[in-house]
Amino acid sequence: MSSRVAVVTDSTASLPTRLAERFNIITVPMQLKIGSELIDEAYVPTDRLLQAMDAQIPITTQPPAPDAFFWAYQDAWAKGAETIVSVHVTPKLSPATDAAKAAAAKSRVPVFIVDSHSSGMTLGFAALAAARIVQSGGNVQNARKVAEERGRNASVLIYVNTLHYLRQAGRVSAAAKLFGDALSVKPLLTVVNGEVEPFDKVVGRERALSKLVDKAVALAYGRNVDLAVEHFAAEREGHELLKLLQQRIPHARDIVLTQVSAAIGANVGPGALAVTVSPF
Repeated sequence: MSSRVAVVTDSTASLPTRLAERFNIITVPMQLKIGSELIDEAYVPTDRLLQAMDAQIPITTQPPAPDAFFWAYQDAWAKGAETIVSVHVTPKLSPATDAAKAAAAKSRVPVFIVDSHSSGMTLGFAALAAARIVQSGGNVQNARKVAEERGRNASVLIYVNTLHYLRQAGRVSAAAKLFGDALSVKPLLTVVNGEVEPFDKVVGRERALSKLVDKAVALAYGRNVDLAVEHFAAEREGHELLKLLQQRIPHARDIVLTQVSAAIGANVGPGALAVTVSPF
């Protein structure tokens, strides 16, 4: 590790491996409990998760294994880090931040915990922004500040085929719970103050995705932004959505297509799509 500042995140950031490696971001995996088996999500192939969901096997998400953050911080210290910026999923969606704080209290070097206010590529872009600062020679205060700003200012727009999985995981607000389950009505969601909230509902999948694109374009208008399309078990649909966004938001700097982590996939269900607009 060439830098004296390390950047750590958790796997709900859904960062493509190439980006995490390019910017030396250390990613600590969340855990999934599938039936009675508890396993790091890095070892849960998509097919296995889909099969468990189809079979209605109980699936719950849990924070990283005990001491996983501690050993990540130790590894960063062993490679020369003198300080660490640790950027994570909002505590309202997961207790992972509590685990990171507990590990930070035992770390050999100072650890600055940052709440991304969300998950997915909102978190991913926040961690990437911190890592960019580090690679350009910035200090830990600058990296921490940028990560906090990127998390706070980003917007995520979410399409799901059904609210079943989010309801089952207890991840939706009281308002979202009121949405019906009619197959033709597709809810569009966002994250506000760490809670999954509805922002619209549209009849038909194509109309819903068109509305999602329009909303993303409005959010990006006149701003410097990074853009991500996230999906779960819907790569082809993700590519199609990305093409539409590239045509409508040609000024976007970084454009990322990624499958969400297994921990997020278990909560949103197959076919879910999301767009993250992250101003910088």
